[in-house]
Amino acid sequence: MNQQNVETLTPRQIVAELDKYIVGQKEAKRMVAIALRNRWRRRQVPEDLRDEIMPKNIIMIGPTGVGKTEVARRLAKLAQSPFLKVEASKFTEVGYVGRDVESMIRDLVEIGISMVREEEYEILRPKAEQSAEERLLDLFLPSRPARRPRRPSMAPVAQESADDLEVAQRTREKFRRLLRNGKLDDREVEIETQVNAMPVVEVFSPGGMEEMDINLKDMFSNLFPGKTKRRRVRVPEALEMLIQEELTKLVDTEKVVKTAKERVEQTGIIFIDELDKVAGNGAGRIGPDVSREGVQRDLLPIIEGCTVTTKHGVVRTDHILFIAAGAFHVSKPSDLIPEIQGRFPLRAELSALTRADLVRILTEPKNALVLQYQELLRTEGVTLTFQPEAIEEIATLAEEVNERAENIGARRLHTIMEKLLEEISFEAPDMNGVTVEVTPTMVREKLHDIVASDDLSRFIL
Repeated sequence: MNQQNVETLTPRQIVAELDKYIVGQKEAKRMVAIALRNRWRRRQVPEDLRDEIMPKNIIMIGPTGVGKTEVARRLAKLAQSPFLKVEASKFTEVGYVGRDVESMIRDLVEIGISMVREEEYEILRPKAEQSAEERLLDLFLPSRPARRPRRPSMAPVAQESADDLEVAQRTREKFRRLLRNGKLDDREVEIETQVNAMPVVEVFSPGGMEEMDINLKDMFSNLFPGKTKRRRVRVPEALEMLIQEELTKLVDTEKVVKTAKERVEQTGIIFIDELDKVAGNGAGRIGPDVSREGVQRDLLPIIEGCTVTTKHGVVRTDHILFIAAGAFHVSKPSDLIPEIQGRFPLRAELSALTRADLVRILTEPKNALVLQYQELLRTEGVTLTFQPEAIEEIATLAEEVNERAENIGARRLHTIMEKLLEEISFEAPDMNGVTVEVTPTMVREKLHDIVASDDLSRFIL
């Protein structure tokens, strides 16, 4: 799906795309779908009003393992937008040891540049492949030094040169066919590769100085210019290395950076997880807390809209969409400072997963867990099948363990499936051609004792 098709998706179509991977959570899907569509709507309004329309940031509230991160991640992938997931608990107030909140914007810019560069590589690859092919043929057929004419008459020399050129061209085309047909893959060639002569420098910088190491690297790269080294490699590896060199030459770095910055500013998405960890703990708070309220106050200008200096220039955060998430077990969204609450006007509450949801997660999505295990074991020649009743039994056990131990949502299915298929996964290399059917009886035999014991279920599942 290209960028133009993505931009014209309606909210209903966006929800349908999210439904392919995420079970339930209809309210959250609708909310992010509207937020994505509003991006397109904003670009259609008159230019004098366009900058006045701010994104409506979202807080997703719900226990772990119900799909908060997955909703944001799939949305960004669908929108082909620069996307960054950060954890609020990793940041500390300015002046203390820890990551500066502005580093999230610098990271997002780097992600945007990587995305745009890969897109440019894809466009320029055919041209780069042609140039790399010619360079590789030059290694097989180096041009001969010009010979002195031995005859007084120029005509025979001209005729001989023309004949030589024709023979050389036919030989070159023959080698080209061999190369394209893979007949030269076993041969080795000697090529020159760039070697970084810069010494390794580790910089442990305090908060707010994450780019100090980058600047040092730039400085040292000027002092220690790169060197070339000759290597003997097989033809396919040599061709790929030459293609990468040609792509680097063809790509306009300034254009890539400019496009990436614009894309970050207009369509970037930052997912701030564990926002509840930096919220206050309700009543009884005395004074600001460095690891909580201080982080919120540092986040505020970035979410409100400010300029952040990066190594690629100044980036504005006014139109970056922020999606925050948290379980909010101990604290509540109202425990956030009022300014942060005002900058997240939309709230989506994600419900805990039921047994029916767990059954659907196992079977319905494109990346369904059952399908993943079937494909993994198919690589060993083992055919894995599940009876519908066995899937019901797995979901029932997952729900039971979630209720008795910590509720980790759909992630509980991973622990149960791993334990259930542990022996089959271990023996699979010696089971080529075998078909294994998972039955309810097998599920109960493998897992019932563990589930029944509180101590075992807490440690094993």
